[in-house]
Amino acid sequence: MHKFPVWEVGGLHIDISTFVAITVSAIITFVLAVAATRKLSVDNPSKLQNFLEWVVDFVHGFIASTMPLNRVKPFLSLGMTLIMFIFISNLLGLPFGIVTDVHHEYPSLGITKELLEEHGGHAELAWWKSPTADLSVTAGLALIVFVLVHFLGLKMNRKHYLKHYFHPYPIFFPVNLIETFSKPVTLALRLFANIYAGEVLIATILMLGWIGTPFLIAWQGFSIFVGAIQAFLFTMLTMVYISQAAIHDEEEHH
Repeated sequence: MHKFPVWEVGGLHIDISTFVAITVSAIITFVLAVAATRKLSVDNPSKLQNFLEWVVDFVHGFIASTMPLNRVKPFLSLGMTLIMFIFISNLLGLPFGIVTDVHHEYPSLGITKELLEEHGGHAELAWWKSPTADLSVTAGLALIVFVLVHFLGLKMNRKHYLKHYFHPYPIFFPVNLIETFSKPVTLALRLFANIYAGEVLIATILMLGWIGTPFLIAWQGFSIFVGAIQAFLFTMLTMVYISQAAIHDEEEHH
């Protein structure tokens, strides 16, 4: 099994492969967004512009299914950013892997003498993977959603947002509190588990050599589908949570 190099900075353990991949994901997302919105044309739209318009319509449609149509616009950019960034992150580990064989100690990267001895005098360092195959990344995304949902609930719909913790009876407060904290946990674990399992399977297939090529091609095709579904689910659930916290109760009482 490959070992991912870890850089220790000020007591923090930074997975270099995750850091590199998440940076690349952010850059690709930004470049695509800028490229798709430059030189917009009504008469002669580019293929990228047509694709972006399709994505916008798609995201607009499923956000509209979670909240009143007149409330969709403020959350469209959030939905677009989430679905693009997560989809790109999910796919980054598919095309290739960067692995180096190390025979010497590199304590700063977590390669110790004991580790080398355990693996027969050498270790394989993996420098590339999908960032969403790292639990710290998916947990970070879920934490951002958690903070955003409760911030919007308190800002836009405070009275009814706080009231829902005691619904239908005050005795249900502990249950509602557990439900609230379980949402980001399930968001993080669902995304991580699906992408991590896919990358483990790819690594296993690669061990078969040329015999595993047909299986690798088939699984990578299926992984694109899984990556798209997971990006959609994460974004969809985010919009559902925002709607439940900041919009639904408010709309019902007007």
